[in-house]
Amino acid sequence: MNHSDNRIAHDEFSSAQGADWLRLKGRVCVVTGAGSGIGAAIAGAFSAVGAQVALLDRDGEAARQVATRLTTQGGHALAVACDITDESAVSAAAVQVRESLGPAAVLVNNAGLLRPGSLDSVTLADWNAVLAVNLTGYLLCSRAFGQDMLQAGRGSLVHVASVSALHPQTASGAYSASKAGVLLLSRQLAAEWGPRGVRSNAICPGMIRTALSARFYEEPGFEARRAAATASRRVGEPRDIAEPALFLASDRSAYVNGAELLVDGGLGCMLMDMVPRPGFNDDGASRAS
Repeated sequence: MNHSDNRIAHDEFSSAQGADWLRLKGRVCVVTGAGSGIGAAIAGAFSAVGAQVALLDRDGEAARQVATRLTTQGGHALAVACDITDESAVSAAAVQVRESLGPAAVLVNNAGLLRPGSLDSVTLADWNAVLAVNLTGYLLCSRAFGQDMLQAGRGSLVHVASVSALHPQTASGAYSASKAGVLLLSRQLAAEWGPRGVRSNAICPGMIRTALSARFYEEPGFEARRAAATASRRVGEPRDIAEPALFLASDRSAYVNGAELLVDGGLGCMLMDMVPRPGFNDDGASRAS
């Protein structure tokens, strides 16, 4: 690249850093499980950059409350009560979003379910329930909302998986298996739909503080112990997942396809530090300091 090319690239990059740097303004972005936690944070992030947001949640009232807040803040949001395990309900939701906001340009598969139990005792009903939400539901939503993207020849799918997809989370029934399935689902969608202009990527969150886990942090010393297990020395917040989701949904990640982004504060690189080493981490002090 010559100096002239460098100048043009710089000028184009600089001019793009305005209010719509992510180029999501006006686009229809669908978020599942948007009634609370990570989903609500993702919906809020999309709304803040000018996207039209469809908030899907089995709890329609929770989705409406988030949508009302976003609208009050100047955003354009639509709440849709939807059980993503029900194919007809997902199809109906896609029609409602299309008629109310327009064709979907982005889908964030975020809805999730955990039913605890060891593999030798988890009931088949609980196993199937988790797979239905965490894996089959992602496929149903991808197909329903992905049709708009395939027809347009462009679009972005973002799937919220988990570090548990990479490392087994014991006593959690089908959770790890379902999240590992999400990663392969994402890759397969990337391989099949990428040639048609639709990207598919996954995010693997680590320890994130949400309403569901808030009570654990009330236990004295619990947060400090968790934070000490990460390189960043802190527990994540929903916004820590929302911001990477914005990037993967946007044109700024146009050449990112079939990727898995680990967002865990460095939890994954702490394995050897957790191995007992006399004189280094006997009591855990070196990790917590």
